[in-house]
Amino acid sequence: MRFFIITGCCGAGKSTIKDLLEASMDPEKYAVIDTDEIGINWWDYAGTERESEYKDVCYREAVRRAGDRDLVFASCVNPEDYLALHKIPEQVESTQFIVLCPPDEVIWERLRARPAERGFTSDEKILPHVGFNQWFRKNRGKFPLFLDTSAREALETAEEIRRFIVQNSGGSCAG
Repeated sequence: MRFFIITGCCGAGKSTIKDLLEASMDPEKYAVIDTDEIGINWWDYAGTERESEYKDVCYREAVRRAGDRDLVFASCVNPEDYLALHKIPEQVESTQFIVLCPPDEVIWERLRARPAERGFTSDEKILPHVGFNQWFRKNRGKFPLFLDTSAREALETAEEIRRFIVQNSGGSCAG
């Protein structure tokens, strides 16, 4: 299984792009899954001795759901942590990171606009996500696909990602 992780900070556009990809990719070949869809609640792990297990459990469940298809997984994943701290399921043959990284001002705007129940109720709560966005920008040359989601329409971004995934999974870009 090839594992394509669409990552970026909160507000980068991962869920929007995931929805567009799910509608445009062959479901026989690709499982397109968002962390929020797999039914594992972060708050069941946060602040407990099991907190570090959360991502491992999410990866296992996403891989299980993908079955024998390549997996496109939209999640807020730190690539360094993925490689150094997590147990990558044995079905995963390769992992490619696709980074969504709009300008910081866009992150501020998007997160401030979210409903209060999403938890972005103050600048203090948003600042770490902006910092994570800055980390991605600082390391942009380390990823095979790095996209500013504010620089183009979501459909155009999703199509570029779709082509990248198909080309890197041995498929044809037709369609």
